[in-house]
Amino acid sequence: MATKIIFAVILILSLGIFIRSVSRLISILKIGKPESRKGSVTIRLLNLLKFGILNAKLFRKKFAGMLHISIFWGFLILLLMVFEGFTQMFFPEFSFKFTGAFYNVITGTEDIFGLLVFIAALISLVRRFIWTPKRLKVDKHAKLDAAFILSLIILIMLTMFGSNAEKILSGKADDFRPVSAAIAGLLSGYSFTLQQIFLWAHNIIILFFLNYLPHSKHLHILTSLPNVYLSDINIEDKNVLKPMNFEDETITQYGVKDVTDLTWKQILDGFTCTECGRCMEACPANYTGKMLNPKMIITQIRKSAKEKEDNKDKSLVPDYITQQQLWACTTCGACVEECPVLIDHLTSIVDMRRNLAMMESDFPQEVGTVFHNLENNESPWAFGSEAREEWIEEFKNDNPDSTLIKMSEAGDADNIDVLFWVGCAGAFDNRYRKVTKSFAKILSAAKIKFGVLGREEKCNGDVARRLGNEFLAQQFITANIETFRQYKIKKVVTACPHCLHSLKNEYKKSGIELEVSHHTEYIRSLLKEGKIHIGEKLNEKITYHDSCYLGRYNSVYDAPREIINSIDSTELIEMKRNRSKGFCCGAGGGRMFMEETEGKRINIERAEEALNTGAGTLATACPFCMTMLTDGIKAKEKSEEISVKDIAEIIAEAIR
Repeated sequence: MATKIIFAVILILSLGIFIRSVSRLISILKIGKPESRKGSVTIRLLNLLKFGILNAKLFRKKFAGMLHISIFWGFLILLLMVFEGFTQMFFPEFSFKFTGAFYNVITGTEDIFGLLVFIAALISLVRRFIWTPKRLKVDKHAKLDAAFILSLIILIMLTMFGSNAEKILSGKADDFRPVSAAIAGLLSGYSFTLQQIFLWAHNIIILFFLNYLPHSKHLHILTSLPNVYLSDINIEDKNVLKPMNFEDETITQYGVKDVTDLTWKQILDGFTCTECGRCMEACPANYTGKMLNPKMIITQIRKSAKEKEDNKDKSLVPDYITQQQLWACTTCGACVEECPVLIDHLTSIVDMRRNLAMMESDFPQEVGTVFHNLENNESPWAFGSEAREEWIEEFKNDNPDSTLIKMSEAGDADNIDVLFWVGCAGAFDNRYRKVTKSFAKILSAAKIKFGVLGREEKCNGDVARRLGNEFLAQQFITANIETFRQYKIKKVVTACPHCLHSLKNEYKKSGIELEVSHHTEYIRSLLKEGKIHIGEKLNEKITYHDSCYLGRYNSVYDAPREIINSIDSTELIEMKRNRSKGFCCGAGGGRMFMEETEGKRINIERAEEALNTGAGTLATACPFCMTMLTDGIKAKEKSEEISVKDIAEIIAEAIR
């Protein structure tokens, strides 16, 4: 009776302490701004199953994924037996034997998964000190914390097997427990029973483990499933930034300066970070020696939130996160793509940039130049709107039979098949003008009547938005939407993935639905419909670079590859990092217009990877990627060995 009372007191105290810890966590989340995460219940449940229960993203690294899912699934399955063990502290004869023959399934599964958990935890513990991946070496405290948690898991498994083995030896268990039976065989020579000691130790360690979690980085064991369910990733289009309401006069702070400017969900992201380092490993800025570490951005949010009550004079930026870190981000989305618990790093980074850009005017000099050009020229380039039509006249002179029509002459979209959104780079950049003309040549060869806006076209707003100047971005969005509505435009094609993402996914937030295709998707459809035909053999080895905004943002991976493979005598050679694991060119998030003064240049890293394939052509499908990779190849003095061409240029050369 005394032992029952003692355990009851321990259990009540443990649960009380745990509830108090969870209550404190909830109170910390409440310092964030309110945000609704209701709706889309079916999709959220599917996300919970795929990413939360089945741990789909963990298998992007197969070995680590197998270790983690063994521990995770083992714990889920062992919960039933944990309940049985706790109950036996009060009622020793209790078990789930009333389930009949199914009880053997329960006990057998428990034993097998218990062994898997033990082995996986032991290997994971060794990896923390021997053969440690670089992504796990960064934080010494996190390393020790992980080692302690893994040690507790190992002890939980050992005491469970010890308790089961003693049950078998004492004749109290005749059910199917293969691992426990083997251990019982090893202990059969002892003349004393340890079952109660093992059971007590097992349950006490579990209660200690439960109360240690809220103070450990392994809090994600409790928060990851809710965070996955509540995440908007895969609910909406990936990496879509939500517009700000500038008409709300009660708003006094634009963007995020302090942790209290974040939403409760962004703070929950901080408490859900597993510190696995996958985001850090994939980040092109971190990989090339910049200060930016996406993992640290999220964990610093957590640290700031936990310390806010005691450090009210400190703000998230710059006391926990520096401006240098924020401006290094290329918004490539690799961090979001890799995160196994669906943390949204990008929204928090851009929100902090918004404060720097709109509230504090604290940005690099080059960013100031970009804002100046946008305000005066309606593009990031230092050219007036009249220069947007120079390529049109040049193209018409060289192609008198072209099917190009200026919208001011067409009247409205009823008189065209599709609007060709040229974009700022396609109109102003001398190199990318060649791509614009090549795609226009393809459209004309296919007899597609395509309209262009010319000087009526303005920047889509992507650069301003990613650099944090949301006010400026919305000016462009509003103006462009008016133009679309004026001409009744619904169908658009563009050669710029940044334009594609904005027009297709983000303009919806401002009230217009457009059917937008990337030019590689459009070219593929023309080939499939037989409207253009490949007539030339290029005899080329081609490697293709995945644009982040085309690939990770919009899942366009196959169209460019199918186009390349449709040309006779070409061989597509993949770079080591490709598709969703592709490496950024370094130009996104406004970095196109900023100098890299820290670490290795990102475009050099990617150019080296392209050169290592031995290909004679580096194919791109984005104006920013073309510029960065061309510069990277030039810097390596390899321009004569490999040429950089857009997919449209390759097809324009090959069509009959």
